[in-house]
Amino acid sequence: MIWLPRTLFARLMWIWLLGLAVVLGTSYWLFLGERERFDRDVLIEGVAREVAAVVDVIDRLPPEARAAQLESSRRSRVRLSLGGPPPEAVPAAWRGSLTEALERAQPDRPVQLYFLSEPGLGREGRPGPRVFAVIGLSDGSQVTARLPGMQSGPDRRAASPERMLAALAALIGGIGLLSWIAVRVATRPLSELAEAARVLGEDPERGEVSARGPAEVAQAAGAFRQMQQRIREHIAERTRILAAISHDLQTPITRLRLRAEQIDDETLRARVQSDLDAMQKLVREGLAYARSQEDAEAPQRLDVRALLDSLVEDAHELGWDVTLAPGDAHVCAARPTALRRALWNLIENGVKFGTRVEISLDGGRVTARDHGPGLPDDELERVFEPFYRTEASRNRDTGGTGLGLAIARNLLRAQGGEVTLANAPDGGLVARVTLPA
Repeated sequence: MIWLPRTLFARLMWIWLLGLAVVLGTSYWLFLGERERFDRDVLIEGVAREVAAVVDVIDRLPPEARAAQLESSRRSRVRLSLGGPPPEAVPAAWRGSLTEALERAQPDRPVQLYFLSEPGLGREGRPGPRVFAVIGLSDGSQVTARLPGMQSGPDRRAASPERMLAALAALIGGIGLLSWIAVRVATRPLSELAEAARVLGEDPERGEVSARGPAEVAQAAGAFRQMQQRIREHIAERTRILAAISHDLQTPITRLRLRAEQIDDETLRARVQSDLDAMQKLVREGLAYARSQEDAEAPQRLDVRALLDSLVEDAHELGWDVTLAPGDAHVCAARPTALRRALWNLIENGVKFGTRVEISLDGGRVTARDHGPGLPDDELERVFEPFYRTEASRNRDTGGTGLGLAIARNLLRAQGGEVTLANAPDGGLVARVTLPA
């Protein structure tokens, strides 16, 4: 929002000042309401006692002396008259605070309130609806007390502890909500930045962070994006160097292979050819790794179970012990060549170190388990690093180049998938592949 302050400090101050003004204003309004009710209750109690005192005097006088006594009491806040209310007055259908106060002041006498509305006078008009309290005397006659300006109704009750507790709860809730909003404003952009940093550690191509938020967070996001771009450029440059070296090495290796054919010593020639084969394999793996970082194959919908069936058949042709558990088919949008290469690398790795590989497909997850020695827990992630080989696979004839798992992870992550390794409880290594959504 354009009208919001830009800095985090200004936003927090704005929220606190505005929020506290609203909360304190509401609390002050509630306090004034309770004070008004208290003052009205004190006024009603005073009027009720005054009416009770006059009625006590009237009730003790003979009927012929009552009119003179009422005439002498006209200076009081209420006007009393003998008899009932005006004919057009309407009895009150509820019991208000005024009725209860009159009954407390004279519990032995019947009390009934009547109202007479005057045309043209609204709720804010003066004197408002006229209130009449009809009180019965001991001889059966009645005295009517006119109470001008007294507003009484079913909602005009005395202040209760429940209302005060409700006002206190509203104050605490308002401050709590205000604190939550302030903390949320301060921490949400930081949480997004932390999540982007976490994703960046897994895949530099992801982890985009938005520049929304206070100025401090926007500056941090800009620095984060600059760092991310530099990391991408560094990885791309490293990959280009690896691809260039791997590509350029193929020509001299080919020349060396031709010259090796001219060696008369058969034993020496075989050793040289073996070293050249190892070098050529390393070069090819380096090129494959570089290409896995920049795979531009278009995604297609494919049946993963059919792909696994073809991989198992290829493994059987090579004499490998690979099985696929029965199950349902699963279709996903993926890059066929990249996915095939990634899964084949995992199968080849399992056969190399575990002799027998069992594959299963459960929805969007492929599990490949071998029956080898497994790996130490601290190496389950390190084996995905380029050119990293465990102590048990230092021999290039058996351990490979250390790029197979790195290539598999790159190919899967490039299309939204993932691969992780874990040791099976009863021995062996389990590779879990999460297919692209």
